[in-house]
Amino acid sequence: MTVTDTHSTESHKAEFQLPEVTPEGSIDWTAIPSPAFVLDESRLRRNLALISHVQSESGARIIVAFKGFSMWSTFPLLREYGISGATASSLNEAILAREEMRGEVHVYAPAYSDEEMPRILELADHLVFNSFSQWERFKPQVEAARTGGRDIQVGIRINPEYAEVETDLYNPAGPFSRLGVTRREFREDLLDGVDGLHFHTLCEKDSDTLERTLEVVERNFGEFLPRMKWVNFGGGHLMTREGYDTARLIRLVRAFREKWEVDVILEPGSAFGWQTGWLVSRVLDVVHNVKDAALLDVSVSAHMPDVLEMPYRPRILGAGDPPEHEHREANDYGGGHPYLIGGTTCLAGDVVGEYVFDKPLHIGDRVIFDDMIHYTMVKTTFFNGVKHPDIGILHLDGSYERIKAFGYQEFKAKLS
Repeated sequence: MTVTDTHSTESHKAEFQLPEVTPEGSIDWTAIPSPAFVLDESRLRRNLALISHVQSESGARIIVAFKGFSMWSTFPLLREYGISGATASSLNEAILAREEMRGEVHVYAPAYSDEEMPRILELADHLVFNSFSQWERFKPQVEAARTGGRDIQVGIRINPEYAEVETDLYNPAGPFSRLGVTRREFREDLLDGVDGLHFHTLCEKDSDTLERTLEVVERNFGEFLPRMKWVNFGGGHLMTREGYDTARLIRLVRAFREKWEVDVILEPGSAFGWQTGWLVSRVLDVVHNVKDAALLDVSVSAHMPDVLEMPYRPRILGAGDPPEHEHREANDYGGGHPYLIGGTTCLAGDVVGEYVFDKPLHIGDRVIFDDMIHYTMVKTTFFNGVKHPDIGILHLDGSYERIKAFGYQEFKAKLS
């Protein structure tokens, strides 16, 4: 789906001014107990203002994907900016959406169980099935719920078989993907009772990727769109990242809505939590084995698993990257102080990588990992029984509020 650019991204941004955020340099990190995931209210409000603007200008309904961001203590803020729903990928997330988000509950999972479906039907406003076999299996229950007064919208997830995701672990349209129905397997004869289509092929992508994806969706599934009330574009729309072309996104959504006369739903996760906070840690020890290694009171594998899974290299405030060569003398670091940054579990690979600091690290020093709110808290574990970081909020007035502290009981409750 190609849309002619009538306004530049720069002119669009000039029309919409984002609110200011708290400077990192003004934060007293030593006043925050370590370890802790710290969300900055000013940065979340900045993201919400932009998301709300895109929702208003495009006419899309934007809901939050819990798999990436489900810090429910912030949900009153989301509602303040017009975010009126959430997408859940499990019964537990659906319950959380109903209890805490208190708006529309959209549910999608690769497969539903017989045991959970009755409760899901009590909660879901939109229910998306991953296959026509699951739709056939649960259709009698859905129709019974509709007859009983539940206004449940049903969708089918499609697989356009097109994606620009480089990491196989996160590519929902890769070879032999189990996620969504391909055009070859699509069953037009089973569309009775189906209200919409859903696709999710993006992963932290810009709107030009969405544009190319929509062209494939229209080519492969366009014949079915006139029968639909809505199309869910899924997540991966990283609209709050600097440089993202929001003007293009707005135009794409508008054009698709007008062309097919359908509602459009976007369900980003990372876009809500993007660059909204940090993981605060402190140095517990410094050891030497050819290189210096700083051991922190956090774990890479337990508290920021995407660092190992993607993998990717997180930014540490006040630290830089080492030279890109293997054999170097101490003075190759330009006067800086290099350290391997490691976690506190017994896993040998519980290491972030090597960073260069302006000053030597000492026991008790704070090490602050940037951009640690999305896809962190939702994926943490109690591996090795290590202390789980607190969850806290840095408010607009500079005060810090600890929302949740974890202890032995939370660790024990996961076991039996």
